[in-house]
Amino acid sequence: MSETTTIAQNTLTSKDFATDQEVRWCPGCGDYSILAQVQKIMPSLGIPKEDIVIISGIGCSSRFPYYMNTYGMHSIHGRATAIASGLKASRPELSVWIVTGDGDSLSIGGNHTIHLLRRNFDVNIMMFNNQIYGLTKGQYSPTSEEHKVTKSTPFGSIDHPFNPLALAMGADATFVARSMDRDPKHLQQLLLRSHQHKGASFLEIYQNCNIFNDGAFEIFTEKASKPVETLFVEHGKPLVFGAQQNKGIKLEGFRPVVVDLDAGVSRDDLWIHDEQDFYKGQILVRMFDDPHTEGHLPRPFGVFYQTDRPCYEEMLNLQIQDVVAKKGKGDLDKLLRGNETWTIL
Repeated sequence: MSETTTIAQNTLTSKDFATDQEVRWCPGCGDYSILAQVQKIMPSLGIPKEDIVIISGIGCSSRFPYYMNTYGMHSIHGRATAIASGLKASRPELSVWIVTGDGDSLSIGGNHTIHLLRRNFDVNIMMFNNQIYGLTKGQYSPTSEEHKVTKSTPFGSIDHPFNPLALAMGADATFVARSMDRDPKHLQQLLLRSHQHKGASFLEIYQNCNIFNDGAFEIFTEKASKPVETLFVEHGKPLVFGAQQNKGIKLEGFRPVVVDLDAGVSRDDLWIHDEQDFYKGQILVRMFDDPHTEGHLPRPFGVFYQTDRPCYEEMLNLQIQDVVAKKGKGDLDKLLRGNETWTIL
C-alpha cells in the first residue's frame, strides 16, 4: 500500500462509508441501526474502501450495498452466498460481506448458505432476522414462530421454524454468533469479531420490522425485560444475568438450569463459557424457549462457537499452484475434450 493510501485510510470516518443515496427503509426499521453500526466499524478495520465488497440478495436488508460507499452488488434471491463464494475464490484478498435476511438465506437460499458454511470461505455473513417477509408485505418466513398469522397463513402457520444458529452449527460453521439491532455497542463488537475471524462468520442479527412484525424481539430489547430475558456470553466468564447480575446458568448433565446466586450458589459452580467448545455451543444455540412461558431460560447473545479450519479459497489456490508446479500450464481445450473421443465415419 502506498504512503498516500495509508494516510488516507487512517483518516477515514463513518461518513466516508456513506453514499449520497437516500436511505429508503420504513421509518423506525431496525436496518437503519445495523447500517449505522457497520459504517462505524469500517474505518477501524484498516482496509481501503476499494478492497471491501458488500453483496446482498433480495429483501429489505438487501438494499445495503446502495448505502455503503464500497464496491457492492445487489444480486438475486438467495444467491448472494454463491456470488460471494465466486468472488472470494477469484479475489481472496478482498474483504467480502454478505447481507441477507431470514427468507433470503434460509428459504430460497438455504442450500447455498449451508454449503458456503461447510466450505468455510473467509467471508462475513450478516443475517438480518425479523421473522417475516417484509419486502413482499408480510408473509411468514422460515423463522416465523408457529401459529403466526400472516397474509399467507391467515389461520396461523403450522410450520416448525428454523433455528438459524443451530442450522449453522449443523453445517459446521466456524463462527456462530448473535446480536441485535437495538444494542449498538454489542452489535459493533460482534461485527468486529466477525471480521477478525478467518473463515465463514455467521452473525444472526435480530432486526425489528416495525411495519409487519413490530415487537417480535421487544422482550430482549426493552429496558424493563432485557436484564432477565437476555444472557450475554463472554469467553472465559460464567453465564450470569439478571437486573442485579444475581442469576446464573449451570449444567446438570447436558441440561442448562437457572440458579439464584443470592441463595448461596457460587459463581465457581456456574457454566464457564468456552467459545471453542463445540458441544456446549450446541446447547447454547438451543436455548430457545418461548419467552412468554414461565420457567424459561434467557436468550443468549454473543459468540457461541468459533474454531479454526482451512479456508476454501486458500486450499483452492494451493491446489492450482501444486498442479501447475507438477504439470505446468494446463491446456483448457484438452481438458474440455476429455480422455474419451469418438471418430464418426
